[in-house]
Amino acid sequence: MSLFDELFSFAELQKILSDETRIQRMLDFEAALAKAEARAGAIPEGSARKIAEFCRVERFDLSFITKQAARSGNVPIPLVKLLTEDVAQQDKDAARFVHWGATSQDVIDTGMILQLRDALDLIDKDSARLTDSLATLATEHRATPVVARTWMQQALPTTFGFILAGWLDALLRHRKRLQECRARVLCLQFGGAVGTLAALAGRGPDIAKALADELRLSLPAAPWHTHRDRLAEIAAVLGLLTGTLGKIARDISLHSQTEIGELCEPGGEGRGGSSTMPHKRNPVTCAIVLQAAIRVPALVSTMLSAMPQEYERGLGNWHAEWETLPQILWLAGGALHHLAEMLPSLDVHKDRMLQNLEMTRGMIFAEAVSMALADRMGKMPAHLLLESASTKARAEHRHLKEVLREEPGLRSHLTPADMESLFDIRNYLGSAEQFVDQIVAHARSFVTTH
Repeated sequence: MSLFDELFSFAELQKILSDETRIQRMLDFEAALAKAEARAGAIPEGSARKIAEFCRVERFDLSFITKQAARSGNVPIPLVKLLTEDVAQQDKDAARFVHWGATSQDVIDTGMILQLRDALDLIDKDSARLTDSLATLATEHRATPVVARTWMQQALPTTFGFILAGWLDALLRHRKRLQECRARVLCLQFGGAVGTLAALAGRGPDIAKALADELRLSLPAAPWHTHRDRLAEIAAVLGLLTGTLGKIARDISLHSQTEIGELCEPGGEGRGGSSTMPHKRNPVTCAIVLQAAIRVPALVSTMLSAMPQEYERGLGNWHAEWETLPQILWLAGGALHHLAEMLPSLDVHKDRMLQNLEMTRGMIFAEAVSMALADRMGKMPAHLLLESASTKARAEHRHLKEVLREEPGLRSHLTPADMESLFDIRNYLGSAEQFVDQIVAHARSFVTTH
């Protein structure tokens, strides 16, 4: 299916995860293997050069490989056969050394790692863009008052900058996680038939080191054919990232509801419209991100479920990874890219934020008054007084401040000036701006380590 490719992903990532690139990365492994073996003195240098010359995806019929893979159980079997035949037409001696000492899983896993590295580079790039946009917006709106909502109800005042900083802080944690697991995940898979490299007559470790060097991958302590924690870890981290992207998209879409109207995705020709309602301006990017947040967790579960693999080569559970991890990359990377594209143009309606703060007729300041009274009359009596006054204000459609002014004995605890101060938004934003500054400073100092 390709109908939704542009909606759920983007061109650069699509190319990295395409069938053509997947085959090319397998061929990159074969070319690098031949070069590494020549460096280690296991095969002639001329043979290695000839093999590498033929490791180009355009030389192969992918539809034929696809059909043959359905019979053989994996792609490298027909691919190596065709590569060997191709090389043999020009150099029969060189053809003898194609895939020398390797196994199909080496080709598949290392090819996937090479694709993963390229995909993670794009994800890091878009993460940096999103980080920068969130930091800029958080700084701009560090003191912009907005309603904070709990259980979908108005709770207390906060600042929009604080909300943005919360999104930003979570994103920074994911960027750190990706950096940490990147070093563990981007490593060579090369073990031969059962991981011992027995076919290479003692030269295995030297060839593995040279191969890792050729491919610019780290060299693990041992082959990891049925130890899948590395791939499961990156899947889980991408799942966490997608969950946070979904949180951001959910918040933006809720703030964008007509009845709230505090945010709005950017408009434009053909963007967010309806086939029947001309007035609509739908949150398209939020929908894209949320579909990913819905789908990715189940795919991560598949990767985790595939971890208990039998003996030295998994049966079915290894195969379950082949499409699952690329799908996670496709969805997570696509969601991240589209959100990074949209956010700099997000429409922020500060006037509507202020209107919504007045919607409860002052009841949003009930906690502020209650805490001020608690020092004078005790926490529970103050809480009960404000609870009763809020109920009365709601029933009579009156401002809470008016109701409180009628409370007998309240004047002995709060002066009119105190009352005015307690109902001033600027006096009940807590440490929101300080938190914004801390998180933005952290974002500005974040360093990419690869």
